[in-house]
Amino acid sequence: MKKFKHFGLIVLVLVLVTMTAACSSDTEAEPASGSGDKYTFKLAHITPTDHMWHKAAEKFKEELDKRSDGRMQVEIYPASQLGTEADMVQQISSGSVDFGFITAAYMSSRAPAFTAWFAPYAFEDLEAANDARDTEVAKNILGTLDSQGIKGLDYVFAGNRVMLFKDKEVKKPEDMNGLAFRVTPSPPLQDFYKSLGASPESLPLPEVYAAIQTGVIDGMDMDLDATITNKYYEVAKYGAVTNHMVWPAVAMMNKDKYDKMSDADKKIIDESIKAAADYSVTTRASQEEEFKKNLSDNGMKIYEIDKGLFDPYIKQFDEKYGPTDPLIKEFLDTFRK
Repeated sequence: MKKFKHFGLIVLVLVLVTMTAACSSDTEAEPASGSGDKYTFKLAHITPTDHMWHKAAEKFKEELDKRSDGRMQVEIYPASQLGTEADMVQQISSGSVDFGFITAAYMSSRAPAFTAWFAPYAFEDLEAANDARDTEVAKNILGTLDSQGIKGLDYVFAGNRVMLFKDKEVKKPEDMNGLAFRVTPSPPLQDFYKSLGASPESLPLPEVYAAIQTGVIDGMDMDLDATITNKYYEVAKYGAVTNHMVWPAVAMMNKDKYDKMSDADKKIIDESIKAAADYSVTTRASQEEEFKKNLSDNGMKIYEIDKGLFDPYIKQFDEKYGPTDPLIKEFLDTFRK
């Protein structure tokens, strides 16, 4: 009996030693485990602080702080404080800036698959475009940024695109012939307006107000949100609520930094971005009528143009861009119902 007790004690000691070694090994394999590393990130975007993208950035900051128990903090640089979108993307790629909300329009000049989002009249409304965020083709488009040192995280929507005119009430596409029109420097947007007969001008956003005020341009491609925050109603008399294209920003992060994070911390990043994107589209979709009334109250004539008048230009866009990239073709086949 005494020998049996001694044997049992030896077995117990061996078990405890084995468990301790295993725990030690696990700790060495996962030093961060999503609970210890602290971060202070930088996030940059182009819009003013009262625009939806800035509010989404603030929501992202709030979610990160909450989900990480304060380990992850974000410094936000709005209104092109860190330069143009080209500058910001370069900074994100090099790692001097961690996050960006960069227009998919600009990104289409660096990664052509983003052109798919600018297929005219691809979606019935903002909610339908938002649903497309979670599709496989949308995620694969984000994946085309990997080779540039950028992790595409999600899409953050502002309102759909509308057309603003300085002093001409455009009622049909043909009325745009010869107009100098400010368009984000993106091949698909420029081609769409060229097909309408306009002359696209790629002015930086801070220069647009003065350009339309002085007649350098006759109008612009814009969203209602930015029309209000930038007070374009002071210099443009007419607003055609065409809602002809959606307007996502690409939420992105330096890929090297993302890849080096623990799985638990990656999950915090992913879920915080998703929460910010959901907040953005839900909030923005509910503001459509309010924004139109705001602009009308400020003296802008708000009206609609029949979507059917654009059918030939929709077909022309699809026939040109569909064959250029398998992801664009898949996108068009998926959402052109």
